[in-house]
Amino acid sequence: MNTVASIIHKWKKFETTRTLPRAGQPSTLSDRGRRALVREVTKNLMVTLSELQRSSVERGEPSRRTTISAAIHQSGLYGRVARRKPLLSKRHMAARLQFAKRHLKDSQTMRKKILWLDETKIELFGVNARRHVWRKPGTIPTVKHGGGSIMLWGCFSAAGTGRLVRIKGKMTAAMYRDILDENLLQSALDLRLGRRSIFQQDNNPKHTAKISKEWLQDNSVNVLEWPSQSPDLNPIEHLWRDLKMAVHRRFPSNLMELERCCKEEWAKLAKDRCAKL
Repeated sequence: MNTVASIIHKWKKFETTRTLPRAGQPSTLSDRGRRALVREVTKNLMVTLSELQRSSVERGEPSRRTTISAAIHQSGLYGRVARRKPLLSKRHMAARLQFAKRHLKDSQTMRKKILWLDETKIELFGVNARRHVWRKPGTIPTVKHGGGSIMLWGCFSAAGTGRLVRIKGKMTAAMYRDILDENLLQSALDLRLGRRSIFQQDNNPKHTAKISKEWLQDNSVNVLEWPSQSPDLNPIEHLWRDLKMAVHRRFPSNLMELERCCKEEWAKLAKDRCAKL
């Protein structure tokens, strides 16, 4: 009833029910200062509150960080975690466009002969997705650095997944050549890609090293040319995502178990999913 009475009283006195300005200390920021802050944030999206505070001091309007933050929020700008994406120059964009145009008319038969290759890291207690859990009040045990991780090399085609190999230690060009020698041609044979199969790899320095190129030439491997800074063009990225989600649903407890789960779940990935990608 008190709420109703206060609304009626406000209407009789001010002829409005809106929240009226309250008495208090006036803002230390002028309208000009607010506009200057918004311009600075718009020009540099990565500017920090500390830098904005120094700018306000230089303009003769020293203000608290909370005041500056509130002024920016009023303009509809909020702090958010920036999404990562490849830094593409105009040269990269032009190369990607040329690549797309060059392969626009590729037949479905040709696409089915491509063996897509890549490496990925899988953490023991981590996955690139936000997960919600039921828990009682209290602390949550955490493991630093995801409890360890393993690096994997794998390949797939429209016919299904090829071999999956764990990379032990730091990957070198010699190690990459050995992985190709032991797994690439056999994967193409297992997937029945035929003699005119095409192999895709990105422009990682280990992939384009002299010994890697020599191996590819010696084995008459037809390599798909690849524009720089184009990880999003490789469909195997979607398959890595599927693998990570499937593995972490099994909650492996150590790196050996993690490797075993990865290989088992890799073999389970559906052929129609590969064909769709």
